[in-house]
Amino acid sequence: MDVPVHHTDDGFRNLEPFRRAGPLVTVPFFVRRAVGAFFARPGAPRLVPNDGTWLRDNARHSVPSVTWMGHASVLVQMDHVTLLTDPIWSATASPVSWLGPRRFVPPPMPIAALPPIDAVLISHSHYDHLDLPTLRALAARGTTRFLVPLRVGEILRSEGIGPTEELDWWESRTVGGITITCVPARHWSQRGLGDLNRTLWSGWVAVGRTHRFWFAGDTGYTRSFVEIGDRLGPFDLAAVPIGAYSPPAMMQPAHLDPEEALQAGLDARATTLLGIHYGTFDLTDEPLDEPPRRFHDAAERRGIDAARVWTPAIGETRSW
Repeated sequence: MDVPVHHTDDGFRNLEPFRRAGPLVTVPFFVRRAVGAFFARPGAPRLVPNDGTWLRDNARHSVPSVTWMGHASVLVQMDHVTLLTDPIWSATASPVSWLGPRRFVPPPMPIAALPPIDAVLISHSHYDHLDLPTLRALAARGTTRFLVPLRVGEILRSEGIGPTEELDWWESRTVGGITITCVPARHWSQRGLGDLNRTLWSGWVAVGRTHRFWFAGDTGYTRSFVEIGDRLGPFDLAAVPIGAYSPPAMMQPAHLDPEEALQAGLDARATTLLGIHYGTFDLTDEPLDEPPRRFHDAAERRGIDAARVWTPAIGETRSW
């Protein structure tokens, strides 16, 4: 059996490899972030409190809807299935609650107010995307499947979180009447000192009878976006990461800037683009409100209808 090209002897690699930034870039960056933790930062996204009543009712009616919960956490309802991507309700994106990037905007509702979640989709192992306290709370509700890239399941199972299903790129599972497919991304994985790229990273596609959704995960720009669109698109809605791009020497290979995020959505043939992964946590150097401004400006320069480019408030629900 042929080994997929993105597999290595002890983990995984990108189809378009990149070199990670050296200490001349990374050390000053981490110093800036450590110092910045003691100061307020303006420009965080607006919060719309959401009691979850409409979402719980819609789990029965299934009007196609999307609610941004902050960062890369997106609640999607379609074809009587409710999906939740990269959920993080913790105050910090860190292995310990008192250390690490802090949260600027709280979640718009408690976990208990969420509708029943049919499947949680995890893109990779970084702490701002795989938050164990949140996943334990979701698993305790007893109604959720956890779909994760290869080897990420080991992290969840060690914490008693499940049922967990691991997928490689282009593998699929059926959840209700929806086909969920694990798709390529250009990123990396690590949670400790000795596990660099031991687990896979990915995006996810959900295809129902009438609607198609693409969650790009955490990713740099890659030619795989075109292939995702060709194989599984076109998409009615795409959630694309528009933040965490500064300093470029450190962030650019594995993250999209707003202009690249717009192009990613166009590559994959998405009708509506939802900008996510910005402003919620103190992760990188760019101003908190810069990503959505650049995202909309890029669309205007390219003559793209403003109605196709969304940056809603955290907690806001929109139909699609």
